[in-house]
Amino acid sequence: MSSQKDKQEKLRREQGQPNAAVSSTDFYEIRVKGHLGGRWSGWFDELEITNLENGEALLSGEIVDQAALHGVLAKVRDLGLPLVAVNSVGRAEGTG
Repeated sequence: MSSQKDKQEKLRREQGQPNAAVSSTDFYEIRVKGHLGGRWSGWFDELEITNLENGEALLSGEIVDQAALHGVLAKVRDLGLPLVAVNSVGRAEGTG
């Protein structure tokens, strides 16, 4: 009998999706227009918030997968913050 992992990989192949390791955690930087107070960090999944001199805020930190990234981006949308950029800046330490 196939394991759940084998079934998921087979489904990914059938759908033409790349093989993504469950433990792959990437470090992201997300820029938005406007400044945010530090209290928003918890709402943004503990991402670090840095307000920049140009009037933008930089949210940075580890995001575990694409679903979590989309969750953070949905929160940006829900606040009505204009999205400036999303960058994956590499694997987080100790993963992959």
